[in-house]
Formats: sequence, C-alpha cells, structure tokens
Amino acid sequence: MNKTDLISIVSAKAEISKTVGKKTVNALFDAIYEEIEKGGKVSVLGFGTFYVAQKAARKGINPATKAVIQIPARKVAKFKAGTELLRRVK
Repeated sequence: MNKTDLISIVSAKAEISKTVGKKTVNALFDAIYEEIEKGGKVSVLGFGTFYVAQKAARKGINPATKAVIQIPARKVAKFKAGTELLRRVK
C-alpha cells in the first residue's frame, strides 16, 4: 500500500471526499514529523510509538577498500509496535 492507497481507504472508511482524506492524512503525518523533529514521541494506544533514538559513533569497514572508517553519531527515527498491532499481525 502506498500513500495514495491509504488516502483512498481513509476517505472511503470515513465517508469523506478524497480531497479531505488527503488533507487529513497529510495533517497526521505533519503532526508526527513536527513532534519527532523536536525530539519528542508520538504514542497511539494499541498501534505503537514513533520516537527518536540516538545512535553512538562507531567504527565500520568500507567494503570496497576494507579500510576502517569512523561512523559519526546520529539520530534515527524509530517505531515500536503496540499490543493491538502485534496481536493483529499474529
């Protein structure tokens, strides 16, 4: 499923136009992006939690040259599935 498919499904389930569905889906994503950019987290009970994690600097190997390289520390976006989502996947 891609974003267009998601918009179509949301529009159909909510019985709204695709234009309103698109605005709704985009508003949801924007709200998640804004909170994550601030370093916060977004928890949706039963579905899961979006959050930011810090990865430490580490050493790696360049596969082409086999040289040891330093990989800098960075922030990454993460998602932890909630209980209802995990139950439905089973």
